[in-house]
Amino acid sequence: MIQQQLVLVSGLAKGVDGLTHQLALKHHGKTIAVIGNGLDISYPSCNRALQTQIAHAGLLLSEYPLESRPLKYHFPLRNRIIAGLCQTVLVVEARHHSGSLITANLALQENRNVLALPGRINDINSMGCNELIAAGAKPVLNSNDILEEFI
Repeated sequence: MIQQQLVLVSGLAKGVDGLTHQLALKHHGKTIAVIGNGLDISYPSCNRALQTQIAHAGLLLSEYPLESRPLKYHFPLRNRIIAGLCQTVLVVEARHHSGSLITANLALQENRNVLALPGRINDINSMGCNELIAAGAKPVLNSNDILEEFI
């Protein structure tokens, strides 16, 4: 995706989000992190160094003023910005009720493409992806499935 100069956007959460940003930066790709707190606060704290890197080499966005703590209700609101910035939303992991599903539903409301990585039916972290696919999201079986959305 980086070689195709796609901009990678996520919420800088633990796991896949952080890894996405790390890989984009490592390979001189473009990345945007939308956070649910003030720009001067790192959340989750394990991504402090990564947030600093993104602020310098990518784009770090927040709708909250400095010193705003990461409150629970900020994250669904943040997800609407992520959905609005994206032409295509890829959900890699999602529990039944997760922020990723909020983002995917917001993307659908804005006529964006939604893709999901299928997973084992008994894996709690795949449940949301499998539900998205059952509801009509495009399953991603290889990188070409993603690239097709941009051609």
